[in-house]
Amino acid sequence: MAWAHWGCCPWLILFCAYVWSHPTPVDLAREDVRNCSTSPPHLPVTAVNTTVRLTALRQKIQAWNLSAYIIPDTDAHMSEYIGRHDERRAWITGFTGTAGVAVVTLRKAALWTDSRYWTQAERQMDCNWELHKEVGTTPIVTWLLDEIPSGGSVGFDPFLFSIDSWKSYDLALQGSNRQLVSITSNLVDLVWGSERPPVPSQPIYALQEAFTGSTWQEKVSGIRSQMQAHSKAPTAVLLSALDETAWLFNLRSNDIPYNPFFYSYTLLTNSSIRLFVNKSRFSPETLQYLNSSCIGPMCVQLEDYSQVRDSIQAYALEDVRIWIGTSYTMYGLYEVIPKEKLLADTYSPVMVTKAVKNSKEQALLKASHVRDAVAVIRYLVWLEKNVPKGTVDEFSGAELVDKFRGEENFSSGPSFQTISASGLNAALAHYSPTKEMHRKLSSDEMYLVDSGGQYWDGTTDITRTVHWGTPSAFQKEAYTRVLMGNIDLSRLIFPAATSGRMVEAFARKALWDIGLNYGHGTGHGIGNFLCVHEWPVGFQSDNIKMAKGMFTSIEPGYYQDGEFGIRLEDIALVVEAKTKYPGSYLTFEVVSFVPYDRNLIDVSLLSPEQLQYLNRYYQTIREKVAPELQNRQLLEELAWLQKHTEPLSANAPHSTSLASALLATTLAFLIQNS
Repeated sequence: MAWAHWGCCPWLILFCAYVWSHPTPVDLAREDVRNCSTSPPHLPVTAVNTTVRLTALRQKIQAWNLSAYIIPDTDAHMSEYIGRHDERRAWITGFTGTAGVAVVTLRKAALWTDSRYWTQAERQMDCNWELHKEVGTTPIVTWLLDEIPSGGSVGFDPFLFSIDSWKSYDLALQGSNRQLVSITSNLVDLVWGSERPPVPSQPIYALQEAFTGSTWQEKVSGIRSQMQAHSKAPTAVLLSALDETAWLFNLRSNDIPYNPFFYSYTLLTNSSIRLFVNKSRFSPETLQYLNSSCIGPMCVQLEDYSQVRDSIQAYALEDVRIWIGTSYTMYGLYEVIPKEKLLADTYSPVMVTKAVKNSKEQALLKASHVRDAVAVIRYLVWLEKNVPKGTVDEFSGAELVDKFRGEENFSSGPSFQTISASGLNAALAHYSPTKEMHRKLSSDEMYLVDSGGQYWDGTTDITRTVHWGTPSAFQKEAYTRVLMGNIDLSRLIFPAATSGRMVEAFARKALWDIGLNYGHGTGHGIGNFLCVHEWPVGFQSDNIKMAKGMFTSIEPGYYQDGEFGIRLEDIALVVEAKTKYPGSYLTFEVVSFVPYDRNLIDVSLLSPEQLQYLNRYYQTIREKVAPELQNRQLLEELAWLQKHTEPLSANAPHSTSLASALLATTLAFLIQNS
């Protein structure tokens, strides 16, 4: 999946490049759909009346002696997706888009968001709100300097500000005689009151041993070994990202949409383990699993989630050095640790260790992708039969592919909101259909489906683009060159410890050769029943170096504004490469097993090496997926697979019909089972 939630800084880097290099065509000067000059104002029926909410918030702002209050759209863990009870910016503004920052002063209220959401914001916000059509710290601070008096204070919740966000605001306000004020009591929460959705309370459970690569005791020992080997001798590791604690203890729940996490922090020392969480959510069996009733280096002490700041502050009074990853540690914890007692890296040792899967974790992820391929193939076969009838739309399609995944073993729901985009909608970076807003799928248009699943043994993410009719020559060339880029990066051999950004251009070269490009990132890491976008693996400038055992997506694309979009995304494992001469080299092993659309491939553009690679990949798909389809007697899907994985040749002979393939497959199945 090429794009992600605005609120998490690493994901911001991944997708904002697309937003800014391929903006949705919008007239900056067009008139706001709200007419706030009339009395009463003329507003869309979808606008939310925020007068009472703002009045109550301004009373809190005055009570704290503030001039303004900043409301971002993240949670206390920099999560890619946020829970309903963390949707503070949406509640105070009425605007439900996933990207935007709100600021409220004693006289005004304003929202900053990007071009994807301008129309939505105008239709959802009332006339209490100004809409600013730009993003970033600088325009917000410029507005604040105009709106609040010299000597004024700007309040913020330190648990909703990353370290970098705090630094950027603090630097921009320096010399202005205005200051940032950290307030741990969230003012929006105080106003929201009993209407605020409750914090999730579902059980936190331990994964079965069959679905874990190591025991939690082995993982704790491994992190402690890294602490002891570190030249700066940290006494503790502080974990703030939710997937860090979930991975460390092999625990899961469902506090966050699409991610199997639970609200928590961990402080790991050489002699103790402190897990900050809602203790009431553990069963007696899980408490026993964590050794929570004892005191010792391998006993997990449970402490209340809300006490993490006080506990870290108290621990920092001792002769200690606390190791943190700055990418996910919020200012609310950072500000209570004296800087001389801080060991700050971009990523925590858990984040880096988690990125490299051991042999069992690799096998689990591969197995999940085989079952996932079955679900996607079932969907593509269904589309091929039903789209010509004119009865399928983007939303019903998205629901169906999620349903097919839900029927697979060990399924735990989708890993993100499915991108189901037909025709011109596929050119939009942010597009996902809704029940109210969607297009019909047509045999005359390209269709892009980017989807994934959560399974107990792995997380999946795959994108395929198809055309059921007659694509234009340009569409075929663009598709084929996207495929060439996917192949060129997938088959690349490169030195060990190479940064992804150093090889990313191989995915773009075939497009660059004819003056085309794409604006989003080329890939991201992926977890074992964890994040679908697992940092810090990938091809961005701030990703860590590639190493054996990492998984990454490879997903080049091309987007023709107002017409169509193409993306081909596979998940690949980093493995040792076999080279003629001895050396430490790596390459990729693709573990996504769904064929590409033959109707869109111009074989004449492929080099002999690319064609050979593609046919080997198709043979692998047959070997991995065909037995699964046959065992489940999915004969129509098996016939489809055989047809779509026939070897391609430079002469591109016409493939056999699906009916012929189905007949041959059925006969083979009957003979084998007779």
